[in-house]
Amino acid sequence: MKLIAGNSNPPLTREIGAYCDVELTKCVVRRFADMEIFVEIQENVRGEDVFAVQSTSYPANDHLMELLILIDALKRSSAGRITAVIPYFGYARQDRKPGPRTPISAKLVADMITHAGADRVMTLDLHAGQIQGFFDIPTDNLFAAPVMMRDIKQRFEKNNLMVVSPDVGGVVRARGLAKRIGAELAIVDKRRDAPGKSVVMNVIGDVKDRRCILVDDIADSGGTLCNAAEALMDHGAIDVSAYITHGVLSGGAVSRISASRINTMFITDSIRPTEAVIAAPNINILSIAPLIGEAIKRTTAEESVSSLFH
Repeated sequence: MKLIAGNSNPPLTREIGAYCDVELTKCVVRRFADMEIFVEIQENVRGEDVFAVQSTSYPANDHLMELLILIDALKRSSAGRITAVIPYFGYARQDRKPGPRTPISAKLVADMITHAGADRVMTLDLHAGQIQGFFDIPTDNLFAAPVMMRDIKQRFEKNNLMVVSPDVGGVVRARGLAKRIGAELAIVDKRRDAPGKSVVMNVIGDVKDRRCILVDDIADSGGTLCNAAEALMDHGAIDVSAYITHGVLSGGAVSRISASRINTMFITDSIRPTEAVIAAPNINILSIAPLIGEAIKRTTAEESVSSLFH
């Protein structure tokens, strides 16, 4: 097995390597003067089972192009099998046509990764499960729920917990976590007037005197979470925490969350945390390296990956 790190999140790849007891393959990813990307694999990978780890997070286009060129370099180096490990799959929110003359960018990106030469894809908490069908190669969509479940059980008493979906679209995800930890479910009904802006309409479920846990896959501007936390507290919740898989946290999201009524927000390191995120008083980071590392080990051994989540 060979493990290669792109530039999007080297610390996560090193943690995965430590879990798998594998040293990272020597690789150079650099820029020419005009910012073109150059990749050189500095070890023999002929016939090897290679895992290239690269989130397509900010700057999304640069990291996506790095991944494509890295896959091409591996293919031309006669790697036996190339698995693109994409902890955060960018462009996943563009998974359908919301209006006329708009793209389905998630499908385009899936085609690019496939045609670059990847043999399979491994990712984490896709924004929409149907994106797996956009790939013409085997795709493993891992779930952060077991990591979150363990942390919740260590931190909270379950007798007054309430898992809350911040919108109707995330109900399936929230219900799955609620079932795992034996908690009840509530839903925040919202209307989105424009991208990144939401207005809370109603809270479905009795959250009075409950410790509420908001669950979502992506936190970008943070507006939805902050509005949801405000609504829950106004409806009598004791406190509000949040568990988010992908902390995109663009713009002023970190300061917005720090000033919100969210007691603590937990995000995974699928996206490399910025200095602002690390310094934020109410944002904690959960490691997903053991989860991805175990999935990689099972893939190499041709064992079941789905049994990780049963």
